[in-house]
Amino acid sequence: MNQEQTVPEGQNQEADELRNLSEQQRVRREKLAKLQSEGRDPFAVLTWNQTHHSKQIKDAFAEHENKDVSVAGRIMSFRDIGKAGFIDLQDRDGRIQVYLNAEGLGAEIYADIKTWDVGDIVGVEGYVFKTKRGEISVHANRMVLLTKSLEPLPEKFHGLRDPEIRYRRRYLDLIMNTQVMDTFKKRTQIIKCIRDYLDEREYIEVDTPILSTIASGAAARPFVTKSNALNLQLYLRIATELYLKRCIVGGMERVYDMGKNFRNEGIDIRHNPEFTMIELYQAYADYNDMMELLENLVAYTALKVCGSTTVTYQGTELNLAPPWRRLTMMDAVKEYGNIDFSAVKDDAEAQVLAKKHGLDHELKKKLKDCTKGDILNAAFEKFAEEHLIQPTFILDYPADISPLTKQKPGDPTMTERFEAFIFAREIANAYSELNDPIVQLDRFTQQARERELGDDEAYMLDEDFVASLEVGMPPTGGMGIGIDRLIMFLTDAYSIRDVILFPTMKPQS
Repeated sequence: MNQEQTVPEGQNQEADELRNLSEQQRVRREKLAKLQSEGRDPFAVLTWNQTHHSKQIKDAFAEHENKDVSVAGRIMSFRDIGKAGFIDLQDRDGRIQVYLNAEGLGAEIYADIKTWDVGDIVGVEGYVFKTKRGEISVHANRMVLLTKSLEPLPEKFHGLRDPEIRYRRRYLDLIMNTQVMDTFKKRTQIIKCIRDYLDEREYIEVDTPILSTIASGAAARPFVTKSNALNLQLYLRIATELYLKRCIVGGMERVYDMGKNFRNEGIDIRHNPEFTMIELYQAYADYNDMMELLENLVAYTALKVCGSTTVTYQGTELNLAPPWRRLTMMDAVKEYGNIDFSAVKDDAEAQVLAKKHGLDHELKKKLKDCTKGDILNAAFEKFAEEHLIQPTFILDYPADISPLTKQKPGDPTMTERFEAFIFAREIANAYSELNDPIVQLDRFTQQARERELGDDEAYMLDEDFVASLEVGMPPTGGMGIGIDRLIMFLTDAYSIRDVILFPTMKPQS
């Protein structure tokens, strides 16, 4: 090339990109270019008449033997034995073997098929038979390359194991790991079971806003965004509670909303900033009704999806059948921490106790600002929570940390609230809902003071919600269930990222 010659704009970049490709990637692109130059562009194929899937054929072989079928899927392996060969074809339900030979397809077509790659998506027409080794297969009469795979699949013997790659490139995870596909199919079944259970009990599913001017209904740090049209700061919802209670005020009596919530918090094996939750509310009920509903709902779902109310999670057998153990928070702290909070008279005495047991390091605010209820909760989290392996209801939470909950009759310091734990993890939170607008406004005001002290997870004042209570809300039981965590237990998933198709990930540099 002489100095006066110029390189067309973009050509250097394209050349560099090609040079960065692996040998397999270059070969696949060359095969694609050849097909396109011959007028056989696989990306131009629009449709394929897929009459059957692998599982359908295998489950009813007697019905399909010697019958014509049309299947489609991804080539996962190709074993060439000269003038014949075997392909493992993977579709949504699993794999089925395809037998092909030069005699049936024609020598030229068979030779062309041998140039296809593992990962290519193909359509196959043929009849169902069983090989001499007893393998149910499709004898191919016609094969069409529907999509060319330009990226080699992970090496088949070791598969895809790196969690970072699996979560970032979930499509490869689904292709290579059959148990991952099974997990997400089960996820769909579990969600359907929950809906069916509630629908049969005359609950109404409703939609509540994801964008709101107030982030409330839970103690959590929200994500903040802005409406350009309204020139208004908005929050992604952290809970659906206050909207669903408005529905109860309006007379719906039994409502639920299953969908995404967003909390701007840490990420670990139990937490993802975007997660699925169901909240449900029932008029003329209390937290006892919610306990009964939860344990029966979980048992029903486990039986439907897993075939038993006993499941194994990370090597531990869990018995999900009702009734679940019931234990007050005070009794749990006394049992596992050997601390009797019923003998603690006031905040000052509780603060001394906190110092003695090292609880001051567990608290979210300065010890001098903490109430007896704050310290009781910290003691529970430190001493008791890790022991709650089998399903357990922890009852009667302090009013200080339960601003939307009715007080226990005869004890204004405690509320009718429970959290349900499995394998030391909270899966549900429920109340006998506070319906006194005067007390609710006072609780919101106290939460506002907590925010002033630096607690950015404290509840915001929602004046319209208070106004709705002034219209009148009947006695109501309400509950929120962490769907992702429940799915973890029913699919034996170690991390919440294993049950969320596309978990939140930091971009790669």
